Amino acid sequence: MLNAKQVADVVTLLRGLLGFGLVWLGLTQGAEGLNKAVFVMITAWTGDAIDGKIARRSKEYYHTWIGDHDLEIDMAVSLGLLVYMIISGFVNIWLASVYVLFWTFILWRWKNLRVLGMLSQAPIYGYFIVLSLVLLPNVGIWILVWILIALIITWPQFPKMIVPGFLDGLREFLINYRDLGRDK
Repeated sequence: MLNAKQVADVVTLLRGLLGFGLVWLGLTQGAEGLNKAVFVMITAWTGDAIDGKIARRSKEYYHTWIGDHDLEIDMAVSLGLLVYMIISGFVNIWLASVYVLFWTFILWRWKNLRVLGMLSQAPIYGYFIVLSLVLLPNVGIWILVWILIALIITWPQFPKMIVPGFLDGLREFLINYRDLGRDK
Protein backbone atom coordinates (compact mmCIF):
# COMPACT_ATOMS: atom_id res chain seq x y z
CA MET A 1 0.00 0.00 0.00
CA LEU A 2 1.28 3.45 -0.90
CA ASN A 3 1.97 5.97 1.82
CA ALA A 4 1.35 9.71 1.40
CA LYS A 5 4.94 10.43 0.33
CA GLN A 6 4.75 7.81 -2.40
CA VAL A 7 1.42 9.18 -3.62
CA ALA A 8 2.97 12.67 -3.73
CA ASP A 9 5.88 11.30 -5.76
CA VAL A 10 3.47 9.69 -8.23
CA VAL A 11 1.64 13.02 -8.61
CA THR A 12 4.96 14.80 -9.16
CA LEU A 13 6.12 12.20 -11.68
CA LEU A 14 2.83 12.40 -13.60
CA ARG A 15 3.15 16.19 -13.60
CA GLY A 16 6.59 15.82 -15.17
CA LEU A 17 5.15 13.57 -17.86
CA LEU A 18 2.67 16.33 -18.73
CA GLY A 19 5.65 18.34 -20.01
CA PHE A 20 6.28 15.61 -22.58
CA GLY A 21 2.55 15.54 -23.29
CA LEU A 22 2.70 19.22 -24.21
CA VAL A 23 5.48 18.54 -26.72
CA TRP A 24 3.44 15.68 -28.19
CA LEU A 25 0.40 17.99 -28.34
CA GLY A 26 2.45 20.54 -30.27
CA LEU A 27 3.70 17.91 -32.70
CA THR A 28 0.29 16.35 -33.32
CA GLN A 29 -2.10 19.31 -33.07
CA GLY A 30 -0.04 22.49 -33.10
CA ALA A 31 -1.97 25.69 -32.54
CA GLU A 32 -5.26 23.80 -32.78
CA GLY A 33 -4.38 22.11 -29.49
CA LEU A 34 -4.21 25.34 -27.48
CA ASN A 35 -7.45 24.55 -25.65
CA LYS A 36 -6.03 21.18 -24.61
CA ALA A 37 -2.75 22.81 -23.59
CA VAL A 38 -4.70 25.08 -21.22
CA PHE A 39 -6.23 22.10 -19.48
CA VAL A 40 -2.91 20.23 -19.40
CA MET A 41 -1.37 23.24 -17.66
CA ILE A 42 -4.25 23.53 -15.20
CA THR A 43 -3.73 19.84 -14.41
CA ALA A 44 0.04 20.35 -13.99
CA TRP A 45 -0.43 23.39 -11.75
CA THR A 46 -2.99 21.49 -9.66
CA GLY A 47 -0.55 18.63 -9.23
CA ASP A 48 2.13 21.11 -8.20
CA ALA A 49 -0.21 22.68 -5.68
CA ILE A 50 -1.14 19.39 -4.03
CA ASP A 51 1.94 17.16 -4.18
CA GLY A 52 3.77 18.93 -1.36
CA LYS A 53 0.68 18.97 0.84
CA ILE A 54 0.22 15.24 0.26
CA ALA A 55 3.89 14.53 1.03
CA ARG A 56 3.71 16.43 4.31
CA ARG A 57 0.83 14.19 5.44
CA SER A 58 3.11 11.17 5.45
CA LYS A 59 3.75 9.68 8.88
CA GLU A 60 7.27 8.82 7.77
CA TYR A 61 9.73 11.60 7.01
CA TYR A 62 12.25 10.75 4.32
CA HIS A 63 13.58 12.17 1.09
CA THR A 64 13.03 10.71 -2.35
CA TRP A 65 14.74 11.58 -5.58
CA ILE A 66 11.48 12.77 -7.11
CA GLY A 67 10.57 14.90 -4.11
CA ASP A 68 14.05 16.40 -3.99
CA HIS A 69 13.79 17.34 -7.69
CA ASP A 70 10.35 18.96 -7.60
CA LEU A 71 11.74 22.27 -8.94
CA GLU A 72 13.45 20.52 -11.84
CA ILE A 73 10.16 18.82 -12.69
CA ASP A 74 8.41 22.20 -12.56
CA MET A 75 11.03 23.56 -14.93
CA ALA A 76 10.63 20.57 -17.26
CA VAL A 77 6.90 21.28 -17.49
CA SER A 78 7.55 24.94 -18.31
CA LEU A 79 10.11 23.87 -20.92
CA GLY A 80 7.56 21.45 -22.38
CA LEU A 81 5.09 24.33 -22.56
CA LEU A 82 7.69 26.53 -24.27
CA VAL A 83 8.40 23.79 -26.82
CA TYR A 84 4.65 23.42 -27.41
CA MET A 85 4.40 27.16 -28.09
CA ILE A 86 7.41 27.04 -30.45
CA ILE A 87 6.07 24.08 -32.43
CA SER A 88 2.65 25.72 -32.59
CA GLY A 89 4.08 28.95 -33.95
CA PHE A 90 3.24 31.08 -30.92
CA VAL A 91 6.88 31.75 -29.99
CA ASN A 92 9.84 32.45 -32.26
CA ILE A 93 12.39 29.65 -31.99
CA TRP A 94 15.35 32.05 -31.94
CA LEU A 95 13.90 34.16 -29.17
CA ALA A 96 13.10 31.01 -27.19
CA SER A 97 16.63 29.70 -27.79
CA VAL A 98 18.18 32.89 -26.44
CA TYR A 99 15.84 32.73 -23.46
CA VAL A 100 16.73 29.11 -22.69
CA LEU A 101 20.46 29.74 -23.13
CA PHE A 102 20.27 32.78 -20.85
CA TRP A 103 18.53 30.84 -18.08
CA THR A 104 20.78 27.81 -18.59
CA PHE A 105 23.78 30.04 -18.00
CA ILE A 106 22.20 31.77 -14.99
CA LEU A 107 21.15 28.49 -13.35
CA TRP A 108 24.53 26.88 -14.09
CA ARG A 109 26.43 29.91 -12.83
CA TRP A 110 24.51 30.15 -9.57
CA LYS A 111 23.90 26.45 -9.07
CA ASN A 112 20.16 26.32 -9.69
CA LEU A 113 18.98 28.39 -6.75
CA ARG A 114 15.29 27.78 -6.09
CA VAL A 115 14.25 31.39 -6.55
CA LEU A 116 16.00 31.58 -9.94
CA GLY A 117 14.35 28.36 -11.08
CA MET A 118 10.97 29.77 -10.14
CA LEU A 119 11.76 33.09 -11.81
CA SER A 120 12.80 31.38 -15.05
CA GLN A 121 9.32 29.87 -15.41
CA ALA A 122 7.32 33.05 -14.85
CA PRO A 123 7.65 34.62 -18.34
CA ILE A 124 6.74 31.33 -20.03
CA TYR A 125 3.63 30.91 -17.90
CA GLY A 126 2.74 34.60 -18.12
CA TYR A 127 2.96 34.59 -21.91
CA PHE A 128 0.91 31.40 -22.09
CA ILE A 129 -1.81 32.89 -19.91
CA VAL A 130 -2.01 36.06 -22.04
CA LEU A 131 -1.91 33.99 -25.24
CA SER A 132 -4.77 31.80 -24.02
CA LEU A 133 -6.87 34.77 -22.94
CA VAL A 134 -6.35 36.57 -26.25
CA LEU A 135 -6.77 33.65 -28.66
CA LEU A 136 -9.31 31.53 -26.75
CA PRO A 137 -10.92 33.73 -24.10
CA ASN A 138 -13.64 31.17 -23.29
CA VAL A 139 -10.95 28.59 -22.49
CA GLY A 140 -8.23 30.92 -21.22
CA ILE A 141 -10.59 32.27 -18.57
CA TRP A 142 -10.34 28.87 -16.85
CA ILE A 143 -6.72 29.67 -16.03
CA LEU A 144 -7.84 32.81 -14.22
CA VAL A 145 -10.58 30.85 -12.46
CA TRP A 146 -7.97 28.28 -11.39
CA ILE A 147 -5.63 31.02 -10.11
CA LEU A 148 -8.48 32.62 -8.16
CA ILE A 149 -9.50 29.29 -6.59
CA ALA A 150 -5.86 28.49 -5.75
CA LEU A 151 -5.48 31.89 -4.09
CA ILE A 152 -8.67 31.42 -2.08
CA ILE A 153 -7.64 27.93 -0.95
CA THR A 154 -4.11 28.99 0.00
CA TRP A 155 -4.99 32.51 1.09
CA PRO A 156 -3.64 32.56 4.60
CA GLN A 157 -0.47 30.85 3.44
CA PHE A 158 0.02 32.71 0.14
CA PRO A 159 0.49 36.31 1.35
CA LYS A 160 2.15 35.35 4.64
CA MET A 161 4.54 32.60 3.52
CA ILE A 162 4.77 31.98 -0.23
CA VAL A 163 5.21 35.56 -1.48
CA PRO A 164 7.53 36.62 1.37
CA GLY A 165 9.53 33.39 0.95
CA PHE A 166 10.04 34.08 -2.74
CA LEU A 167 10.90 37.74 -2.13
CA ASP A 168 13.30 36.82 0.70
CA GLY A 169 15.02 34.32 -1.59
CA LEU A 170 15.30 36.92 -4.33
CA ARG A 171 16.60 39.52 -1.87
CA GLU A 172 19.16 37.04 -0.51
CA PHE A 173 20.32 36.22 -4.03
CA LEU A 174 20.70 39.90 -4.93
CA ILE A 175 22.63 40.66 -1.75
CA ASN A 176 24.94 37.67 -2.10
CA TYR A 177 25.51 38.06 -5.84
CA ARG A 178 25.52 41.83 -6.26
CA ASP A 179 28.86 41.61 -8.01
CA LEU A 180 28.27 39.17 -10.88
CA GLY A 181 31.95 38.26 -10.97
CA ARG A 182 32.08 37.31 -7.29
CA ASP A 183 31.03 33.99 -5.78
CA LYS A 184 29.16 33.68 -2.50
